[in-house]
Amino acid sequence: MHICFIEDTYLHGGTQIWVAEAMRDFMAKGHDVTLLTAADGFNARDGLLTDARVVTYDFNDVVAEDEKHRDIWKDALSGTDVAVCTVHPPRDGFHCSVFAARCIEEAGLSTILEPKTGTIVPEYEREFYLPPRDIQSHVISITDFTRRYLIDTLEIPEDGVSLVYQGTEVSRFTPNEQRRREAEERYVLPPGAAPILGSVGSFEHRKGQVVLLEAVAEMRTTLPNVHLMLVGDGPDEGLLEAKVREMDLEANVTFFPFTQEPVHVFEVIDILVLSSLYKEGLPNVILEAMSMRLPVVASRLAGVPEVVIDGRTGWMTEPGDVHDLARAVERLWEDPAACREMGNEGRRLMEEKFDKVHQFDAFLDHFETQVGHS
Repeated sequence: MHICFIEDTYLHGGTQIWVAEAMRDFMAKGHDVTLLTAADGFNARDGLLTDARVVTYDFNDVVAEDEKHRDIWKDALSGTDVAVCTVHPPRDGFHCSVFAARCIEEAGLSTILEPKTGTIVPEYEREFYLPPRDIQSHVISITDFTRRYLIDTLEIPEDGVSLVYQGTEVSRFTPNEQRRREAEERYVLPPGAAPILGSVGSFEHRKGQVVLLEAVAEMRTTLPNVHLMLVGDGPDEGLLEAKVREMDLEANVTFFPFTQEPVHVFEVIDILVLSSLYKEGLPNVILEAMSMRLPVVASRLAGVPEVVIDGRTGWMTEPGDVHDLARAVERLWEDPAACREMGNEGRRLMEEKFDKVHQFDAFLDHFETQVGHS
């Protein structure tokens, strides 16, 4: 099989890391892979580290949908059986899956377009998932919540949307004492910090880091040594740093840069916190942390409750509710035995249903089924 990944973004989050890993896995299993992505983006750089065919285009100029860019996309898609297109935000009337469908139709290709999503954005149009072109297409949802939304709200036919969880690399995300010692040298924190909370992701409004900082300020009264690791980068970094100073949280918060090795973060934290306000699917960081036997406190959004099972693998909180978030952390830390058992329960769930070794095969099985039906 020949699989094309379309990543129309400069982002370097969990989805982009998953694409890079999927490329390597599929090629190792004897499949051909093409990467079609913006020049100078994360996936373009990472794709060049593999034997994948990499085709790049200008991220800004492609919105014109001119002949030059149509030819670039047609050439990249030519000979592919499946094109997996992550559904990213539209810009200036351009959308990657709609444009891909146009190129497939104009070139008369037999490529099956597979828009892939796990995030609900109410403003997104139906055609982003089911382009109005005379081509074969099928939507992949990485959460059941999103699948139901596409079927019930956007009225995409039920047999046109499949649920395939992305999973995580369980064998890699396993606690390791030597790596823990290395992580403690890499991430130096104040002596006696406890509990150590981890927030890993882009610094932007939708991730709710301001709410998390306010929760840290609140819980200092009961947990004076609580410490938050903010790991990542993004447009709100300066705002968050100013907020830490304004709230006198310098002793309770430390910033660390974006990393492609979050496993080291998980070695030193006690609880993963996802404080997002909106626009989430099923973040990879949750799966990775649970594989590391960490309990999770997370906003009740989209597919998150499919893995963060309230009272079993962590606690769910209402998005934007500072007190709810602070109390969830306090509840975990008040009961060390329950905290450990939640971490163990999360690990069992990852081993049974979310091991990436099996989930990559699930994606390939899905592609083969679609190609067989074409």
